[in-house]
Amino acid sequence: MILDLQIASNAPNLPSEAELERWAGAALAGQPEEAELTIRIVDEDESQQLNRDYRGKDYATNVLSFPFEAPPGMDLPLLGDVVICAGVVAREAAEQDKALHAHWAHMVIHGCLHLLGHDHIEEAEADQMEGLEIHLLAALGYPNPYQ
Repeated sequence: MILDLQIASNAPNLPSEAELERWAGAALAGQPEEAELTIRIVDEDESQQLNRDYRGKDYATNVLSFPFEAPPGMDLPLLGDVVICAGVVAREAAEQDKALHAHWAHMVIHGCLHLLGHDHIEEAEADQMEGLEIHLLAALGYPNPYQ
């Protein structure tokens, strides 16, 4: 996996590039080695703008995923972009009494699973995606994020 890391935030306590690669790698295991992923860490203004523009929801959110859709006839190893809002992740971790890095790991895995086509709109899909998240996080040494 090739990680393009973009830091567009001055927030404190951001995970290291190695941690982000480890978490994304766990979610993307089985993908071709040359698969490319962008993780962009943003502040609340950018998150809110993207959420409003692409989802019609006018508030900052924890993670957004933008799968890459190649034009017909082009075979590129691009998976897409995961945009994570540092401020929302920190606030949620504090409100939910979770370790900050455990919540970061969850958001990276959650975003990457969306790039692979997983979703949580329907209950059965949500159960499957949450089960996969719990399994991947446990393998990395993190607790169940849904408890």
